Amino acid sequence: MKLEHAAIWTDDLEAMKDFYVKYFGGKCGDKYGNQAKQYESYFLTFDQGARLELMKKAGIPENRNDMVGSQYRGLIHLAFEAISIKEVDELAGWFASDGIKIVDGPRTTGDCYYEFVILDPENNRIEITTSNLFHPNL
Repeated sequence: MKLEHAAIWTDDLEAMKDFYVKYFGGKCGDKYGNQAKQYESYFLTFDQGARLELMKKAGIPENRNDMVGSQYRGLIHLAFEAISIKEVDELAGWFASDGIKIVDGPRTTGDCYYEFVILDPENNRIEITTSNLFHPNL
C-alpha cells in the first residue's frame, strides 16, 4: 500500500493553495465545492509521492501548533524531501528571505536527517529534510 493523500483543514483555502504551489511546486487541480455542506477543497499533486488535499468548511476548530514546543496527538507534520544538505540550506534561506519563520534547524537529527521546520500560513508544521548526509552537495 502507498499513502495516497493527506488533508489539511484551512480557513483561507486560496492562501494555503498558493503557499504549497509556490514553495513546494504543487500542481493544483480544479476547486471542488459542495454548497449544501458549505465545503470547498483543492487537491495538489507533486512530482513524487502523495497528494495533498486542502479543505475548507465553517466550524472547524483552530489549529494549536503555533509554538515550537507545542505538540498534539494526531497528524503533526508533513515532510518534503530535498536532495542534499546544500538544497536544505538553500531552501531555508529562501523561506527566511520571504519572511517565513524557521522554528527549528537547519540541523542534523538523531535519526540521521538534516532538516528544518517551518509553519505554513495556518500553523501546520512542515519539515524540509534530506537523509543524504554522506553527499552534502548532491
